Amino acid sequence: MAGLITTLIVTPLVGALLVSATRNYARALALVFNLITIICAFIIWRNFDPGLPGLQLVERHSWLPAIGAEYLFGIDGLCLLLVVLTSLVFPFALLAQKMDRSFCALMLITQAALYGTFTAHNFVLWFLFYEMSLVPAFLLIKMWGGENRDRAATKFFLYTFLGSVAMLLSFLGIYFARGTFDFISLAELGKTGDVLPGKLKWLAFAGIFLGLAVKVPLFPFHTWLPDAYEAAPTGVSMVLTGALSKMGVYGFIRLLLPLFPNEIATLGPWLLTLTVCSIVIPPLVAWAQSDLKRMVAYLSINHLGYCMLGLFAATAPAVRPLEEMHAALSGVVMQMFNHGITAAALFYFVGLLEQRRGSRGIDDFGGLMQRTPLLCGWMSVVMFSSLGLPGLNGFIGEFLIFKGSFAIAAGYTAVAVLGLLFTAVVFMRAMQSLFSGPLTRACSTFLDLSSHEKWAIIPVTLLMFAIGIAPQFLFNIFNTTVVHMARLLA
Repeated sequence: MAGLITTLIVTPLVGALLVSATRNYARALALVFNLITIICAFIIWRNFDPGLPGLQLVERHSWLPAIGAEYLFGIDGLCLLLVVLTSLVFPFALLAQKMDRSFCALMLITQAALYGTFTAHNFVLWFLFYEMSLVPAFLLIKMWGGENRDRAATKFFLYTFLGSVAMLLSFLGIYFARGTFDFISLAELGKTGDVLPGKLKWLAFAGIFLGLAVKVPLFPFHTWLPDAYEAAPTGVSMVLTGALSKMGVYGFIRLLLPLFPNEIATLGPWLLTLTVCSIVIPPLVAWAQSDLKRMVAYLSINHLGYCMLGLFAATAPAVRPLEEMHAALSGVVMQMFNHGITAAALFYFVGLLEQRRGSRGIDDFGGLMQRTPLLCGWMSVVMFSSLGLPGLNGFIGEFLIFKGSFAIAAGYTAVAVLGLLFTAVVFMRAMQSLFSGPLTRACSTFLDLSSHEKWAIIPVTLLMFAIGIAPQFLFNIFNTTVVHMARLLA
């Protein structure tokens, strides 16, 4: 069906225009347009053949031939899964809080930018959408954020913008050398190592790596994230961790791995060391936090570190059994989706606690199980999902990543397992402080989940059970894409 992807991208932009022009019911109207995007994403899913490799539903038109820019959109299994994730996270985030029309319009613009980023396959077009997500996210933090929002928004903008500049300069160098911005053509050059000659190749690699490492974020480029997540309003924090953080991991898969496989293999031990630091250090820092939102922010870095562990293990210079590469890469893609759902839900619950108490310090609560059993019960499910408890969605991705990585990079993976232990300690401490003990006086008037809040959280947590018990419906989307990726890397 022609124009499906364009329709998916344009729908939130039309919604943003209409929402900004209305005085009342801005959130309801934004949710209506989110429903339309969900329907579009479902139609794309129905028309997608998971057994075929390569791009499907391709939309290709001449755009700016003088600079090699094409209007080129397409979907493979990875793209489709991230489109579905984006379609789920945004309505969930809009339900988290009531905001005015400007807030809802900026959220819809961000959603359109993400759709474009996950489906564009020409660098110029991709980069426009990639940068388009930066401006509304900056404004959402700066205008509706909490304490220290100006500093957090500026830090977020500077880090990501400077990384983007480095990436743009690298791709300009590649274009002047090879005359194309097309991802597929550049990937073919990457197979033979002919993207750029000599040391220029390393300069281009460094620029693209820097831009994507900041976006993930990978240690030590992560320092903007806790401040941004802490200062952002609840719905924006959900979008930042649930969808925008996937742009970095997606960029590694779509850009850096195909273009520079030899360079990544050469730097494999160093990259794996940074990844292990991203997995082990953030939960230790989260353990020391008294602010619930900041604690969840550091744990988000830890979980994205698992994705990078699977990617860098699959490209390590060691002997790589194809079956274990499949496991690691499948785990990465599944972890991207599962982390998006689970981390967004964690921030949602932190937002509920902050609304009820007026603060979000761990020591500000106590004995909540006596007063709000439903809230505590569903929040515990989300915490156990983040821990990777079997039967919930968090387990399957982490299991596959560790299964594949142990066979390829056993030493690094063994150290990374400590991150699971530290994360468990952090969550057990939080659960004990929040749910157990005597009911504090400040929490004695708390209300349990309202019907509106149940409608927001129960479908999401049921999805966690569905993925944890029968994940094959998601694997069917991207299995062929993962097999193709493994063959290229091998």
